[in-house]
Amino acid sequence: MKSYDYMIVGPTGFHARPAAMLVQCCSEFKSQVTVSCDGKKADGKSILQLTALSAKYGQMLTVTVEGEDEDKAIEAIKAVLVFHEDKADTKELKIAFFGTKDYDKTFFTELTKEKGQGTYNSDITFFNARLTAETVSLAQGFDAVCIFVNDDCSTPIVEKLNEYGVKLILLRCAGFNNVDLKKAKEFGMTVLRVPAYSPYAVAEHGMAILQQCNRRLHKAYNRVKDNNFALSGLLGVDLHNKVAGILGTGRIGQCMANICKGYGMTVIAWDAYPNQSLVDSGLLTYVSKEELYQKADLISLHAPLIMGENGTYHLLDDEALGMMKDTAMIVNTARGPLIDTEALIKYLKQGKFHAVALDVYEGEDENVYTDRSDENLSSSVTARINMFPNVVMTSHQAFFTSEALQAIATVTMENARNFNEKNNLGPADVIATMLR
Repeated sequence: MKSYDYMIVGPTGFHARPAAMLVQCCSEFKSQVTVSCDGKKADGKSILQLTALSAKYGQMLTVTVEGEDEDKAIEAIKAVLVFHEDKADTKELKIAFFGTKDYDKTFFTELTKEKGQGTYNSDITFFNARLTAETVSLAQGFDAVCIFVNDDCSTPIVEKLNEYGVKLILLRCAGFNNVDLKKAKEFGMTVLRVPAYSPYAVAEHGMAILQQCNRRLHKAYNRVKDNNFALSGLLGVDLHNKVAGILGTGRIGQCMANICKGYGMTVIAWDAYPNQSLVDSGLLTYVSKEELYQKADLISLHAPLIMGENGTYHLLDDEALGMMKDTAMIVNTARGPLIDTEALIKYLKQGKFHAVALDVYEGEDENVYTDRSDENLSSSVTARINMFPNVVMTSHQAFFTSEALQAIATVTMENARNFNEKNNLGPADVIATMLR
């Protein structure tokens, strides 16, 4: 066990921003971190607990670290805690926050409650409505908009935002396919995203729904509730000694590859930009897309959605799906349009595929994060896919863990602060990254 005492020297105390930075640091390590101040204790990996300490200037923080990587963790924490208040004197950034949910308010309100030097210095107005052509007028008078995966930031919306003087589009997600980047660049707007939050959350959810579908757990649960203990129709397959095919080997794809490896699977992969270190470590072997489709028993998608020639739109099209084994399993936690929905339905009708697990799917936009339980969805893509017994669907929730929400809120507000203070925007800058 290691411990470290730190005297708070910032005049505004241990406010939300240093707390968020500490959480980001602690989350990188396996060790348990406890922060104590004036008789109160907090989990070093929880923003809400840390800010509840209400630690003020001149008080002492005691950080205790215990675990297998405690030596590395304590050194990293020391570097974060030597926190010098930024003397930048900038105006408060006014942000229109669209598609607000209760969990968004919990984390973003906590991070932006303080104003002034060294803080995020932002004022957020929360709107429950998604950003659409009908709601874009709500952005008038704001410097920035903050949007999510199901908000519309297409050409006419970007044009209206420019008309209203909005200069910053904050994406509280990794994906950016819902934003017209070329039009935003034309207007001199900045588009910032969260490049990575919790790859573990997404990969773990992918394997969870894949196994739910493989072992028919959704059916088994309901049967037992009805006192039906029959096993017919619940037959699954071992993953051990099967071949996992990973499409996209970024951070999430690597996490999924490690999970598959833990199941005793052989991992093959395709990526437009192969990472040789993953081969050298023995994690996976790169193959062509065609070989992956033909050999893999489990195919997991982790590629970004890129439109146009040589893009990833309909990466799994009719031809690709036709190459796969009839017993193959597919899981998609990336972007819906990576799979051609009509082609998928065609093959499902033919009895192809043992299991299809979808957290995202083409045509999901109207459903994401809405309650439509009183509506008839008989003609929708959702209803058509849902009718197959070998399909499990969830509502774009792979990211939805407390660790991921903390990281999303922190990185989003760091992006806002960097823009407001004209700091280096780094990999969060979508336009600079994608429109080089």
